[in-house]
Amino acid sequence: MLELAPLLASALILGLLGGGHCLGMCGGLMGALTLAIPAEQRGRRLRLLLAYNLGRILSYACAGLLLGLAGWAVARTPLAGALRVIAGLLLITMGLYLAGWWSGLTRIEALGRGLWRHIQPFASRLLPVTSLPRALLLGTLWGWLPCGLVYSTLLWATSQGSAIDSALLMLAFGLGTWPVLLATGLAAERITALLRRRSVRMAGGLLVILFGLWTLPGPHQAWLMGHAVHAAG
Repeated sequence: MLELAPLLASALILGLLGGGHCLGMCGGLMGALTLAIPAEQRGRRLRLLLAYNLGRILSYACAGLLLGLAGWAVARTPLAGALRVIAGLLLITMGLYLAGWWSGLTRIEALGRGLWRHIQPFASRLLPVTSLPRALLLGTLWGWLPCGLVYSTLLWATSQGSAIDSALLMLAFGLGTWPVLLATGLAAERITALLRRRSVRMAGGLLVILFGLWTLPGPHQAWLMGHAVHAAG
């Protein structure tokens, strides 16, 4: 677990830095879900919003577990290196998108639209939300909404070669996205306005790009690790 701690922290930061994308992708949906809460349930709004997001995060962890099994299956094959390269490139693409320099990430989201078309009717039947179990189930379905940010992180988690590690990384990533979407649902204008600032988005994008470069296998990793060990010494 100690060896996994830096990766868990990275996944958490990825989710937090991806807040700008979450606002664009899910902010409107979060607002719609909030408005769909019946008037008599408004006093329980915070609990319902927490249940939405808990379901969404559990979906991420489930997807991490399922694809992590595939990553484990190819962990000792030449495909493992190729998977890590693809994950690194996707992270770089995600960083470019977050910084507002290239929107190619949106094309990746098209891959999941076919699945979402089958899930959306079931999600619609759960509205309006009148109970915590209903909110949790709706959030679980919401977690499968096509999202390039989630896909990129999911492939990176899968490249770790362990189903449990992949699930934990996606769980940490989901927890990182929680504050932004929860603040959106509660209409926390100051927080959402801060994350929409171009300077914040560019800084987040640059950090994700650097993380993508670190993920790519190559001699640069040994160089970076050597400098890190020297600094720690």
